[in-house]
Amino acid sequence: MTDILREIGMIARALDSISNIEFKEYDLTKGQYLYLVRICENKGIIQEKLAEMIKVDRTTAARAINKLEMNGFIEKKEDKYNKKIKKIFPTEKGENVYPYIIKENEHSNSVALVGFDEKEVEEMVNLLHRVRKNIEKDWELVKKGHKRLY
Repeated sequence: MTDILREIGMIARALDSISNIEFKEYDLTKGQYLYLVRICENKGIIQEKLAEMIKVDRTTAARAINKLEMNGFIEKKEDKYNKKIKKIFPTEKGENVYPYIIKENEHSNSVALVGFDEKEVEEMVNLLHRVRKNIEKDWELVKKGHKRLY
């Protein structure tokens, strides 16, 4: 079983490394593009939901969000009903970079899936979805301060 997770990890790190290099020209670094895509696709999202969606802790999300804001890709706006809530929106700069990120993602998908037929792709997506759902249970547990039993 560890070989499966190693393969997934190697794929994720390779794609992340490629993206970080390619998006450097847009001043996006260290996975910030992941946040920007989710913000563009979920305008008005709150930081906690964004962190949950990407599967990172709140501190990591806060750092990335602050950098995106400092670099002019996003802006935070107060909720009109609850001033404590800050909603996150892409700026024009963020919206302009979004299509390039999506284009890179589509290219990476097509490269990764060379030689797979439609049925294999669908089966792989379903299997990976199940793996993610299984892992999410432990992620939620550990995030709440509990220890996993080995």
